[in-house]
Amino acid sequence: MKNLPFTREQLEAIAARWPTPFHIYDEAAIVANARRLKAAFSWNKGFHEYFAVKAAPNPHLMTLLRKEGFGSDCSSMAELVLAEAVGNVGEDVMFTSNDTPAAEFQKAAAIGAIINLDDITHLDFLEQALDGHLPDRLCCRWNPGPLKGGNAIIGKPEEAKYGFTKPQLFEAYRRMKEKGVKRFGLHTMVASNELDPQYIIDTATLLFDLVVEISRDVGITFEFINIGGGIGIPYRPDQQAMDLERVGKGIEAAYQTHLLAQGHPDLRLYTECGRCITGPYGYLVSRVLHIKDTYRKYAGLDACMANLMRPALYGAYHHITVPGAAPDAPRAVYDVTGSLCENNDKFAIQRELPVLHPGDLVVIHDAGAHGHAMGFQYNGKLRSAELLLKPDGSVVQIRRAETLADYFATLDFPGLPK
Repeated sequence: MKNLPFTREQLEAIAARWPTPFHIYDEAAIVANARRLKAAFSWNKGFHEYFAVKAAPNPHLMTLLRKEGFGSDCSSMAELVLAEAVGNVGEDVMFTSNDTPAAEFQKAAAIGAIINLDDITHLDFLEQALDGHLPDRLCCRWNPGPLKGGNAIIGKPEEAKYGFTKPQLFEAYRRMKEKGVKRFGLHTMVASNELDPQYIIDTATLLFDLVVEISRDVGITFEFINIGGGIGIPYRPDQQAMDLERVGKGIEAAYQTHLLAQGHPDLRLYTECGRCITGPYGYLVSRVLHIKDTYRKYAGLDACMANLMRPALYGAYHHITVPGAAPDAPRAVYDVTGSLCENNDKFAIQRELPVLHPGDLVVIHDAGAHGHAMGFQYNGKLRSAELLLKPDGSVVQIRRAETLADYFATLDFPGLPK
């Protein structure tokens, strides 16, 4: 059982103004969740969360989180521009990218972002892009290979395209030191949507051990460790949310024994969470268009995988609620589908739900991260509006729905709407 922050009557009133499908986010819940993450790591005086912009690249949401002290974790030019627009510049921006164009390194440097390199060859590439100069502060992304198991979304670390090997890290930090870099960070992220607290604790412990080893060998002191993100959310009703307090305490214990007790001074701890901040508090609201009964029952929605592609991309589970349905309402089993010309355009396969009828509202849960953000326009589908549910119960639009004019805007052809 998953709860909603609105009733069917409230949703109908919202849909009367902003037609379905739309994404809607719960501001109060997002802010409370952000504060919980900060509290879990309050033992570290320099703790800083860099919200993963890719999870929900909307400046209204980013501004909410900036007010809570969150920075921006960026991986592209557009994300850097968004961060700058909401006031996150300098050390409030972590730029972690791969296969990076020179212009994006230049933009990151121009706004003073912390640049996190993905490959040893990028050190020379960055220096060339910045006219022979390196920033005085740099970070490297470590790929621990078979030392650390991954999971389904990122894959096995040794098969992933991200990061330095351990020997490459030692070489890179030596070269940085020789070139005048004075401030150093270390980063890794080897899993996504992880629900085991010990996995996050163990990842931080590996980083602490590696920092001690590199600092002794190379003769540098690390300013920060970025333990990445990857903290998951309970997409299924029977799953338990990550125990953030346990994660914080476990990492604090490892910090004491694997870092400070080994002679490395205090450093700042960073995270780059996205999904666990906004994911549970965003909802895709849609209507049933058609009920089809052939070899299976199909509930066809006015949303499609262009609005939420995780089920098609990963086979991911997203819970579906029919608001207002009585607990004892008759039930049936459906494939819940969209209208793309792709057979994997399904939000759910053989899902038991209250009996549906054309016009019924349905709410797809946990769409607040990697939902609207992963939208696309295949089949000429238009991306939906984003709305924000305010703490007082009012609703504001934070992104309008696309129009046909938007879709055709980049085409130079007469007769199309502009």
